[in-house]
Parts: sequence; structure tokens; C-alpha cells
Amino acid sequence: MTPRTQRRWALFVLLVWMPAYIILVLVGMGWLSDRFGRPPVLAELVIYVCLGLLWVAPFRRVFLGVGKAPS
Repeated sequence: MTPRTQRRWALFVLLVWMPAYIILVLVGMGWLSDRFGRPPVLAELVIYVCLGLLWVAPFRRVFLGVGKAPS
């Protein structure tokens, strides 16, 4: 992947995918809370932290080297 393409994908992920993922997570957690009741605060924190780190796993290669100066 060329650096230019990599930067464009990184922008797409940050400006489109991340907000969409946040909305999906909030809607999903709201649905789970309605269906099964709200989990304890510590469990809810663990779920949000895990989901907050999970979104970046498939895009690791897109973000590697984006901030480096061209060599």
C-alpha cells in the first residue's frame, strides 16, 4: 500500500468508521441493557474498554507508519 493510500484509509477509518462503530456500540449496549438489565458498573467499564480497543485491531496495518516522514 502506498503511503498516500495508507493516509487516505487512515482518514476514512477515523472520520467514518470510528463514529459509526461508536454509534453501533452505544446502540448495542442500550439494547443489551434493555433486554437483560444494566450490568454492574465495573463490568460495564470492562466491556467499554474492550470494545474501545477492539475497533483498532483490524486496522493496525493502516495506522503503522502514517505519521512517519517519507524516506
